[in-house]
Amino acid sequence: MVADVKQGRGFVSPAFLRTQLNRFGPVFGLILVIAVFSILTGAPERYLAPKNLRTVLVQTVIVAIGSIGMTMIIISGGIDLSVGSAIALTGVITALCLKAGLSPFVAIVAGILVGGVVGLVNGLAITRLRVVPFIATLGMLGVARGVAKGIAGSQTVIIPETWANNLLLTVPQPEWMLVAPGVWLAIVLAIVAAVALRNTVFGRRVFALGSNEAAARACGIATDRLKVTIYSLAGLLFGLAGVMQMSRLRVGDPTVAAGLELDVIAAVVIGGGSLNGGEGTIAGSMIGALIMAFLRSGCQQLGWENYVQEIIIGAIIVIAVALDRWRSARAAK
Repeated sequence: MVADVKQGRGFVSPAFLRTQLNRFGPVFGLILVIAVFSILTGAPERYLAPKNLRTVLVQTVIVAIGSIGMTMIIISGGIDLSVGSAIALTGVITALCLKAGLSPFVAIVAGILVGGVVGLVNGLAITRLRVVPFIATLGMLGVARGVAKGIAGSQTVIIPETWANNLLLTVPQPEWMLVAPGVWLAIVLAIVAAVALRNTVFGRRVFALGSNEAAARACGIATDRLKVTIYSLAGLLFGLAGVMQMSRLRVGDPTVAAGLELDVIAAVVIGGGSLNGGEGTIAGSMIGALIMAFLRSGCQQLGWENYVQEIIIGAIIVIAVALDRWRSARAAK
């Protein structure tokens, strides 16, 4: 019996508990946020009503799509601070195309491709100019925002009525879809990205790059080319998020999404992504995005000011990063 106890037979080992906590921590966090705000609002039936749940899902889409791209970047050991500006720029580009009379499909493709170009430039600056990702994307944050304001004349771009305006309706058209088309698109993209990261050579190389870049290079991985590919793919996703932002607002606004990169990064970190690289999951990032959306919804129902929401989100980011550092330190031991 004593030997069994020493060997841990019949008992749950601390390592197993840590593994399960890391795996299901984001789910517990989501449940906790929902439970806390259900109690604080004093009306759980209203907070969890189908109408409010549809609203939360619509509010999640932009951050969720952005966090898919950010997950790949963070797993690879990088960071991108230009997300909000890229979303504003691609939304303006899409709106201008619609205003010019182009078909909604062409306008949406144009917006997504511009996002890809932004990501490509970021990747080239990091690999060719050897600028660290933080500085390269911080510079792009200003460049993309400036270009968006310049081509829009520092004004919102009014767009004609098309099906592109209905991608994020709270009550979808047609209603049999249950939730907005953008929600279904985000779900499909999340599934595709999760499969790609876990079951393809590309995904394994992304994890290898973030875990140890020198070792990945020694194994024959073209790390610079891989980085450019990652930032370009993420840029395409940020471009799609910009299209969704335009659809939700029904205008192209060059000042929109300021600071949204914090929500996107927070979603990835809350979902288990490590800023050290080599760790992260698409599912965790999606749950992180939902946590952010339910948190904002709860704050709004309680009548809390925007600055309170920003304080809470900032605190969550610090706590999530601190927990990530703690996990890394424990793993090193």
